[in-house]
Amino acid sequence: MMNLVGREPEKERLKKLLNSNSAEFLAIYGRRRVGKTFLIREYYKNNICFELTGIIDTTLQDQLQNFHQILCKVSRRKLQEPTSWLEAFQLLENYLTKLSKKKKHVIFLDELPWLASARSKFLPALDHFWNSFLSRHTHLTLIVCGSAASWMISNVINSKGGLHNRVTARMKLQPFNLAEVSTYLKSRKIQLTQYDQLTLAIAMGGIPHYLKECERGKSVAQIIDNTAFRDSGLLADEFNRLYHSLFENADRHVDIVRFLAKHPQGLCRNDISKTYPSGGRLTKTLNELSEAGFITALTPFAKKTRDTIYKLTDEYSLFYLKWIAPNRTSGKDIFIKKMASPAWRSWSGYALESLALKHIEQIKKALGISQVETQHCSWIHRANKTHPNGAQIDLLIDREDNSINLVEIKFSQAPFTITKSYAVELRNKIEIFKTTTKTKKNVFFTFLTSHGLTENQYSKEIVSNSITTECLFTQL
Repeated sequence: MMNLVGREPEKERLKKLLNSNSAEFLAIYGRRRVGKTFLIREYYKNNICFELTGIIDTTLQDQLQNFHQILCKVSRRKLQEPTSWLEAFQLLENYLTKLSKKKKHVIFLDELPWLASARSKFLPALDHFWNSFLSRHTHLTLIVCGSAASWMISNVINSKGGLHNRVTARMKLQPFNLAEVSTYLKSRKIQLTQYDQLTLAIAMGGIPHYLKECERGKSVAQIIDNTAFRDSGLLADEFNRLYHSLFENADRHVDIVRFLAKHPQGLCRNDISKTYPSGGRLTKTLNELSEAGFITALTPFAKKTRDTIYKLTDEYSLFYLKWIAPNRTSGKDIFIKKMASPAWRSWSGYALESLALKHIEQIKKALGISQVETQHCSWIHRANKTHPNGAQIDLLIDREDNSINLVEIKFSQAPFTITKSYAVELRNKIEIFKTTTKTKKNVFFTFLTSHGLTENQYSKEIVSNSITTECLFTQL
């Protein structure tokens, strides 16, 4: 496992399956390019006895032919080509029966949604294969994998059909957190400051396949230019491939993602339904985007679940829609020029907010409240007659110990300075929050910055806690 960077909790779970005294059925899912196949292949490279990967948009006959060729190769026998999945799994059973029972053997079925196409009868055959054979052999482990998260959950994990309650373990593989991003880059001998690693993360997220494009000896601006703004770059045209590889009728998913990208603070369902009619289809689309990790559903402070706010929090999608799509024909070194613009400085701060939402536990640890139960969200109060300027909080951490942290997030290349005019704005935020929410809790105004705060009279007066983005790189 020399090449398997990070993924410590996942490796521990896979180890338990390997040491289990029972037959195991693991379903692993996660978005495209997140590293699912690599994780399974690398961790179980000495245990995989049969691996089959579904072929997209092909016939049942082609899938069975592919199965047949692989089984003939691993069994070193000439076998009759199956005409159905029931026959195929019977051939696989014959092969598995002859394997040694002294070690764990892994059967790995990758891209399951492509194998289980309409009218293929794959899932009933898989259920029969598990129930009648695999489940009775403690030396065998079945692993099924797919990028279409909603499909995997509906048809395998929470199946109401033949596979109901068959899965013994499930794993949603998330993108790398910042600690893993840093470890991965170092493993590839790529030396970037934490500030530049953050810049890379708000453009690519923690997707290993994207990070693999980073070249040693290049600046972060050069890396992003090469991967996102050149025609041959991996990220230049990844956006449409990404969604259409995960969802049926993906145009609706893409439309909602584009719509949410225009509303950084997020939208409630009612606001979304004004443009995209409400009903089961909207619910299904939002749930699918959420389960796949593209959007985040947050319950606003002191509100009920029905007031859930949906925010686009996929870093690559945000970066693509704001920077790549509008600038594809702008010439050489586009991003190097854009990084010096006020528009980038403003947008990167917002992008850092989305990244912070995924590192709440690291933020809590930096604040010394790891053991405290919390809920988190962003907060906004629209302008009205009482408060004509309105107010917005980047991150609100509502704590069970009768306290609230209002977190202001700033991404800058130097220590951030609270000026006299900005101090007025901050006092206004705090006052509006206390007045409108009528909270009785302690309110601590907190800064999360990339290079700390400049100490002056305003920081001393207003700021209760100051932490830096270094805390986001903590491996928990």
